[in-house]
Amino acid sequence: MVERVSGKHENGASGRLAERESDAPSKSVPRVRPAQKGRAGGRLRAAESPAPTKRVIALVYDFDGTLSPKPMQEYAFLPKLGIKPEEFWAECTRLAKAERADPLITYMHLMYKKAKEKNLRIDRADLVAQGRHVELYPGVEAWFAAMHAYVKKRSGEAGIVVKHYLVSSGLTEIIEGTKIYKNFANVFASEYWFDAYDLPFPKRVISDTGKTQFLFRINKGIEDLGESINAHMPEEQRPIPFSNFIYFGDGDTDVPSMALLKKNGGHAIAVHAPDGKPDKCVELFKAGRCDFYAGADYRPGSDLFKRTCLLLDRIVADIRVKEEGRTLGGAA
Repeated sequence: MVERVSGKHENGASGRLAERESDAPSKSVPRVRPAQKGRAGGRLRAAESPAPTKRVIALVYDFDGTLSPKPMQEYAFLPKLGIKPEEFWAECTRLAKAERADPLITYMHLMYKKAKEKNLRIDRADLVAQGRHVELYPGVEAWFAAMHAYVKKRSGEAGIVVKHYLVSSGLTEIIEGTKIYKNFANVFASEYWFDAYDLPFPKRVISDTGKTQFLFRINKGIEDLGESINAHMPEEQRPIPFSNFIYFGDGDTDVPSMALLKKNGGHAIAVHAPDGKPDKCVELFKAGRCDFYAGADYRPGSDLFKRTCLLLDRIVADIRVKEEGRTLGGAA
């Protein structure tokens, strides 16, 4: 994510299954029971569960600074209040330090405190509508279908599919209004509670370290936040091995997720603004946090596209090698 509020973040948890179907092929991806409403994960749909054959590749994205150039609040919310972004984030940092508060909860609270001071009522529907104003990096809209097509072509009859996930400290409500929301199998992001308080209250907060919980949920196939992921699950029973993951992020807040995947055989790519300096990405690469780094240009032929395809080739080959080994083992 784009760096906005400084300080350590702790214990955030949020998530919502996308309420529209992903473009991922349904082959080898059976349905599961309809998820329940009103549980910890927000409104859930009858989602597609990862195939137990381990033929699913998970592409997991941060949002701010990874898919979009700026924090999502800067496209409509802050302009509507007439507040300069740099002043808002600076105040968040000062307030969080002064009150020894969680920086993410602080920014979520301060957004609506400022709105109340301006006598502006911004409800959930307003936030969703603001998602239409969020800008995306070049090629992002077509990227998801391109990844499905590439893996389908490279895997042939093996039936390997791609699922896209979003894990962000940004706001679920704004994300739902973006052009790309429909492409995600699940969205795990911070979210407000609008009904119980005069001012919307932070219902869920996703922190940098908290993001790793959702990687485990995807890994174990337990995406309903009403279900615990703490029970031991043998590796062979986990539907999407970490080795089938590619994580896309842009900075220090993505380090815990990158580190978790790299230590467990997964992959990560660091991105930077196409016209910006790659210094942070180079730092992450030298520290072994990512396999590659590239400018955030998602169009075919770009460095990011080509390097992602290299990792996909590796994952597809690894899945097929393991399946061939299991076939020999079963025949022995």
